[in-house]
Amino acid sequence: MKYIISIVFLLLISVTSNAQTLADGHKGRPCKPTDVDSVSTNIKFGDRIADSRLFQTTYLGAPLIIGGLIEKHQDKKFRRLRNDFMPTFKRPFDNYLQITPAAIMVGLKAAGVKSRSSWGRMLVTDAIATSLMTATVQTSKHFTHVTRPDGSDNHSFPSGHTATAFMTATMLSKEYGYLSPWVSVGSYAVATTTGLMRIANNKHWLSDVMVGSGVGIIATEMAYWITDAIYKNKGRNELPTDGKKEVFGEGNPSFISLYGGFNLPLSNYDIDENNEFKTSTGTTMGLEGAWFFSRYMGVGACGTISNLRYIVNGTDAPDNTFDFYRLSVGPYFSLPLTRRWSLGGKLLCGRVWYPTKTIDNIKLMHRDGRSFGSGLSIDYQVHEHLMGSIFLDYGLQSPQSRMSKEYIHLMTLGARIGVRL
Repeated sequence: MKYIISIVFLLLISVTSNAQTLADGHKGRPCKPTDVDSVSTNIKFGDRIADSRLFQTTYLGAPLIIGGLIEKHQDKKFRRLRNDFMPTFKRPFDNYLQITPAAIMVGLKAAGVKSRSSWGRMLVTDAIATSLMTATVQTSKHFTHVTRPDGSDNHSFPSGHTATAFMTATMLSKEYGYLSPWVSVGSYAVATTTGLMRIANNKHWLSDVMVGSGVGIIATEMAYWITDAIYKNKGRNELPTDGKKEVFGEGNPSFISLYGGFNLPLSNYDIDENNEFKTSTGTTMGLEGAWFFSRYMGVGACGTISNLRYIVNGTDAPDNTFDFYRLSVGPYFSLPLTRRWSLGGKLLCGRVWYPTKTIDNIKLMHRDGRSFGSGLSIDYQVHEHLMGSIFLDYGLQSPQSRMSKEYIHLMTLGARIGVRL
């Protein structure tokens, strides 16, 4: 393993060195004008698409809806993760969190703080957004008949609470995001917490929440598009950020993000020399962040809760899972490809913790051990302060059983969405 880590580390250093050469004006080799013109044309074309109203309306919501639809067949695996770590959780906070951004927006407006829209224009936009969101959510619930995780009814898909939360968060961001980037960060953090609470309360599947968030965002963006077409400049207040273009590809790519994916085991689950179980897929969720002291290199950490399923007597049962917590730190790397796209990498080491577990009448006590990891990601800067990533991570961790000397190998395929700091 140490040779693999060494090779990956050397490759990353080489890539970073080449990136610095390119950034300094291709000092390492001459560059043909036609090459520069071609790259420049492609980047400008991509920028024109990114700046279009259609893209601005759908770039956040559409991937969430598509991702939620893809995720549906994995819903029970993520629910198992919830049942493993918080089986009796029940809190009503999500009922209030969903309207918190709207309450803040109205409060700021009533206090006389300047916003994007006048009272009349803002209320019309809110009415259109609410109509679009409600019609989409209720129509979907009526035709899909998805049973809730707790079995209370068959109106689970999509999550209305989450759609409402992301609708109000988007409105707050549109009206008052000019005050500080943290207004948008805070509003979407509240909306995300609402969605996670719906999962924790066993009221919705992960796919319900993802699609609901996408519906809420797109409904609001569509409402602003419609209102802008109807009202033109009437009731539209001039803001300090009007006409200001967002900055991409500049500064250090420091971030903090939500981390989620599927675990793909590469080894069996050993208890001792006489007891070995095959493993199946699992899930993982957590937080990941890094502080970059240059454009290409930084330090960071990743904390996750995860599970893996094991197979007994040829049966891959949903309840056959073992859980673990992991906290890792190490160097992070970033190679810019364009102003929005970059390639990321990391090398991590840390600790893994296993709770007490009984497997096939064998009781395994709580244990902690070492963990090592590496990973690659494709990162996309959506906004000046918003980024999304698709990653593939490799992990090597100590076995749960003290009687086993076989380390656990696994890959994790997933996505991150986070804040650029």
